[in-house]
Amino acid sequence: MHRLKKIGSLCPRKPGEFPQSRLGIGFEKLDRAVFDPEKAYDKLAAIGVKWIRLQSGWQRTERTPGVYDFEWLDSIVDNLISRGMQPWMCLCYGNELYDERAKTVYGAVGCPPIHTEEQRMAWYNYVKAVAEHYAGRVTAFEIWNEPDGKWCWKHGVNATEYGEFAVNTAKALRAGNPDSYIIGGALCLNPCSYMNRAMQTGMGDLIDALSYHEYVYDEGLVEQKVRALRGIANFWNPKLDIIQGESGAQSRPGGHGALEEGNWTPERQAKILLRHMTKDLICGVKFTSYFTCVDMIEALHGTVGDKSSYLDYGYFGVLGADFDEDGFSTGDYEPKKSYYALQNLNAVLGGNLVNYDLPVTIIKEAASMNGGAPALSASDVTVGGFRLDNGSYAFAYWYPTNLMTTVYTGTVTVTQAVSDEVHLIDPMDGSVYELPESVIRRDGFGASRLSNIPIKDYPMFLVFGELPKLKD
Repeated sequence: MHRLKKIGSLCPRKPGEFPQSRLGIGFEKLDRAVFDPEKAYDKLAAIGVKWIRLQSGWQRTERTPGVYDFEWLDSIVDNLISRGMQPWMCLCYGNELYDERAKTVYGAVGCPPIHTEEQRMAWYNYVKAVAEHYAGRVTAFEIWNEPDGKWCWKHGVNATEYGEFAVNTAKALRAGNPDSYIIGGALCLNPCSYMNRAMQTGMGDLIDALSYHEYVYDEGLVEQKVRALRGIANFWNPKLDIIQGESGAQSRPGGHGALEEGNWTPERQAKILLRHMTKDLICGVKFTSYFTCVDMIEALHGTVGDKSSYLDYGYFGVLGADFDEDGFSTGDYEPKKSYYALQNLNAVLGGNLVNYDLPVTIIKEAASMNGGAPALSASDVTVGGFRLDNGSYAFAYWYPTNLMTTVYTGTVTVTQAVSDEVHLIDPMDGSVYELPESVIRRDGFGASRLSNIPIKDYPMFLVFGELPKLKD
């Protein structure tokens, strides 16, 4: 960084170092056994995030009516917990024992058990058994996955059906474990009409949180979705938390799934991870989860017996993988740039993070250092403040340029009245910088002006007070 002095690098934090956090990552699709979790546990723990999203896998667990084999899922849950991580569980999908259509759909994806009394009771008994079995280990459960998308509610999206399904599922969870923390929604599209109809079934009185998924090039849209969900909660149950359950981007072009048309690179993936998760936190979500830990097949549209229908490779992982002829993720699961970006983000914003308005302002526009990119004004900059779990404060700021077309590096000038002790952190590589006296102009009353400090197209952090732990 021009004029700044690097004094060290962030030391990664382990998830066992703090009892709670607002950062997480997905460990999805093990209900379809598409990757080897044994290769991922230690690398996942080294990132340091706390919340780990699993999918419960009804069809993999109940292969004989009324008999539940949790051994495969126990291994995953216990391995995560032993490393200090906290699993939370998305309850899905269908089961061919009770549904003829599920026999033809790979993984029984998008086959909700709602059409007959036998299906409804089988699901109720399964969910009750899950909650009871994992009491003391897993208490947070999400009801289904993206029910407002036709790929996950294949017979035709219906908000009233989902609301009634959520009511039944919530009752089963409470019967299995009264202390269950129940998450409804898992919404991927516009929440207003769909969620309002679902809430008319009474589901809002039985859940504790609403979750959303948001795969976007412009993370500024997150605020609109969170505000809409908070608005829904205000009308039906103001106590509901808001959770971001899936967001992410691919690390290369040619993949399948969300944002597949983008000309993605490892660097762009890392930037959108930092931008999206930081924006989620600025919007006040309870926690935010990145999709996902390792490259894997998407496996949402497959047909049983037609392998080509589900060999739809996605490259969302922070760990890269190869694939065998069956689509199973192979290789050593090597960390990508996004892996280290999330590790560094956790080193700054992990633990008991609190949203906090800070006396910091962007006061001066500055020309880009790109040689041709336009100058930006203060209103162009995304900002947010936090109180860290060590008692210090962090101010996040970035220019939300279009990542597909523009790389932005420039400078801005800010004023602050937080602390005389201020450093700059770049979470992309974990570098920590000291601001030279030539940058700082103090006013003698506890405030200062920081002139021409770097701004990029992903979050940088001004940290006031004690720094996070640095590497030796």
